[in-house]
Parts: sequence; C-alpha cells; structure tokens
Amino acid sequence: MKVTVLNKIATLSLIVLFGTSVSAQADEAYAKKTLKSMSEYVGGQTTLSFEYDSILDVTTVDGQVLGLASSGSVSLNRPDKIHTTRSGGFVDVESLFDGKTLTLFGKNLNIYAQIEVPGTIDHLIDELKNTYNRPLPAADLLLSSSYDELMHDVTDVKDLGSGVIGGVECDTFAFQTDEVDWQIWIAQGDRPYPCRFVITSKLIANAPQYSVQTRAWKTGADVAADDFQFKNSTDAEKVGLEDLKGMGDLPANFSKGETE
Repeated sequence: MKVTVLNKIATLSLIVLFGTSVSAQADEAYAKKTLKSMSEYVGGQTTLSFEYDSILDVTTVDGQVLGLASSGSVSLNRPDKIHTTRSGGFVDVESLFDGKTLTLFGKNLNIYAQIEVPGTIDHLIDELKNTYNRPLPAADLLLSSSYDELMHDVTDVKDLGSGVIGGVECDTFAFQTDEVDWQIWIAQGDRPYPCRFVITSKLIANAPQYSVQTRAWKTGADVAADDFQFKNSTDAEKVGLEDLKGMGDLPANFSKGETE
C-alpha cells in the first residue's frame, strides 16, 4: 500500500516526539554540561568585553509583531565594575558602574541620573532588574554563576545540534519554562562564550521575542582599559531617575499594555 505524504509527515513527527529516552537523557545531560561550562567560563573572567546586536519584539493592539533593533557594547571588570552602551533609532544610552555609583547617561538627550548601588556586578544586575526595571543588556549571561539563574524553573531541555553564528560554530540548545522558551548558541572549543541568546514569551499574544547576538569577545589582556567612571564632558543636565525619559526599550510613541 502506498504511503501518502501526510503519513510520511506524521511518521517524522512521531520520530521527533518519541525519540529514544536514552538519547534524550544523554542530550539533556550534554546541554546542561555545556551551559554549565559557559557559565563557569564567563563568570571566571576577571575582565571581558564584547559587542552585541539585539532585537526586541513588541506586539501592537491589532496583533502585529514589530522588531526594534539596537546595538551596543559591554565591558566589565569583576567583581564590581561594568560599562555598557546601547544605541538604536530612538535612543543612545551609556551606563557606568564603578562599584558604588551607577550613572545612566542619555547621550541623545544630554541628561544623566545617578543612583548609589554599592556592591558587586551581580548585586547591580539584580537591583536594576527587580528594583528599577532597567535590566542591563544580556544581564543573565554576565552573572558570576549564570547557570543557576538560567536553569531556574526549566521544565524541558533539548540539544539541537550544531549551528553557526557570525562564522563561529556553536552548540545549540533549547529550554522551556512555564513563562518563556529560550535558546542559546554557545561557541565550541576552549572558549565557550554565548554567541546568541533568544527569549520567547508565553505570556503575551503572538509570542514576541528578545534576541541578542554577540561578537568581538575579548578577555584578559585583550580588553581595552576602562576606568568605569562618568565624566560629564558634555555638561549634561543631572536629573532624578524618575525624570530620565527616553532611555527605555520603547520609543516615546509606544505605550505598554497588559499581558494576557
């Protein structure tokens, strides 16, 4: 009897869904091991820097998904200094943290705000995300132990094999939680840095994504010197954090709605 195209597709789907449990367990173990190696590699670097391109999806009230693109750079010196930039069509932002004071500088508006957040980079990342709702670019990847944060509430792990990002061969993995799906591409070899990171929301209609793709990774002596202190060379106006407008992820003509 002839096998129809639909039957072939169904058969392939069953192969994908019901692959042998031994293989699935081995793939999951390899994914966790590789993610752990990436976390230890990045978290173990005293100094590092990289450039990135990111796309933030937003969903309009009529269901259209729009992608907002930006680029920037990150430079850090553990345990307590970091300098980031982010520029796009509507924003040009620089942040500097010297272990005590965080400066957020809106270069396009020539205004800045400062807050006292003494402590480590890990503490700063936590405070910015949870207290001020101003997360740093690719923040979860920069923690000294990113594995614990990334694996929190993960319910499923898949090894998607090899991929290539920016000419770099990577291991590719997919993870699920109840609220988000996320994928990561990790460079193969003795420098397992994250090449691409994609988070897909399950709580918003049309499943918008945030993606960040990195390049120009440098560590140790290859990292350019940076004093991580703000120098007001443009006579920028100092404002309160609550008055620091035009530096968020969305342009002024966008407004946030409720998640579904």
